[in-house]
Amino acid sequence: MFVGVPNPNILVPLEKMTIAPEGKKDFQVLYNPESYTQSRMVRYAHAPGISTNTPVAQFAGGSLEVLKFRLFFDSMSAGGEVGGTVPDRLKFTGNSLLPSLAKQLDVREYTKKVYGLMEIDPDRHVPPLLKLKWSSLQFTGYLISCTQNFVKFNEMGMPVRAWLDCVFQEFVPPMKANLPRPLNSPDTTKYRTACQGDSLWALSAKEYGQPEQWRSIASANGMTNPRLLRSGERLVVPALKR
Repeated sequence: MFVGVPNPNILVPLEKMTIAPEGKKDFQVLYNPESYTQSRMVRYAHAPGISTNTPVAQFAGGSLEVLKFRLFFDSMSAGGEVGGTVPDRLKFTGNSLLPSLAKQLDVREYTKKVYGLMEIDPDRHVPPLLKLKWSSLQFTGYLISCTQNFVKFNEMGMPVRAWLDCVFQEFVPPMKANLPRPLNSPDTTKYRTACQGDSLWALSAKEYGQPEQWRSIASANGMTNPRLLRSGERLVVPALKR
């Protein structure tokens, strides 16, 4: 029989990482990542130097921050060890007491909460903006890559354990990114011709300095699906009401 100081995590549960998708309900991860990495890079352009053996390096711009970590999922664990709501913990506790053949808690029920964060929101036409909160780690951005690896199954072939490798990219509002303010006045109606690779989001940022105003352009042009922007199309850029 063990006699000694109890595990402090039993008395004071560890804070779980919370993921808050914009417009959806927040949720906790089942297990905190063991580690995470944050990376950023800057780009330099190299121009041929005159009468020199080496090119001239010139700063060309920075990049958005990237956050990477691996999440662990195990639907066979006891409720006190995992994050989530009270019903979730009770479900895990009950499932852990059942014999192997009787366990019916599919781990995909929980991995899909993360994996599904790359699906396009039908109202906004983009994946949801996310806020990751875990003590001092406060990150706002998008999930840009997620690889699911199912590593354990029950006798019926149902996955009960998985690893998710997640990559998030930082989101910086345009006004905070020190972008140049548009030279054209947003209080007059203008006409623009769409080019290959254009988007309403980018056009709104260029004309208004506010990418979220793309709906005004879509409405003025009777566009029900703003993703179907054709090259050469003549667009009305309406004046913004003050």
